[in-house]
Amino acid sequence: MTIQEQKDLINTFITEVWNQGNTTRLDHFLHPHFTDHSLPAQLPANATGLQQWVAMTHTSFKPETIIEEHLAEEGKNIIKIVMRMKHTGLWRGITATGLTVTTKGYRSFRFQDGRIIEHWALIDGNALEQGLKGIAHDCKIAE
Repeated sequence: MTIQEQKDLINTFITEVWNQGNTTRLDHFLHPHFTDHSLPAQLPANATGLQQWVAMTHTSFKPETIIEEHLAEEGKNIIKIVMRMKHTGLWRGITATGLTVTTKGYRSFRFQDGRIIEHWALIDGNALEQGLKGIAHDCKIAE
């Protein structure tokens, strides 16, 4: 798999899975031994856990992830992202506000056999929560 093919796979993965909530093709993106190091502790750190987390996220938000930077080398990709999260359902005890909160983060991917075998993320969920509660933080809020 070339570096460009890795980048293309990540771009499609972000669009289909995270932005559109479509988890029907996870086997296309994820290696059979996929491990997600960033899922909430109550979810299994595998494709099933990722599928559950995407569904939970889409129950609470209409998310849009935008890739600002994409760094890649053979077998590894890191993306710097902006997340625009329109709050449409219950999240951390907060009922839907209709607000769109924007925050930034990073995602790191490792590849094996042409698919993602490991994922890590650093995204500030507390910033989203504080933004929805109207507390000033490192995120932007739009009505």
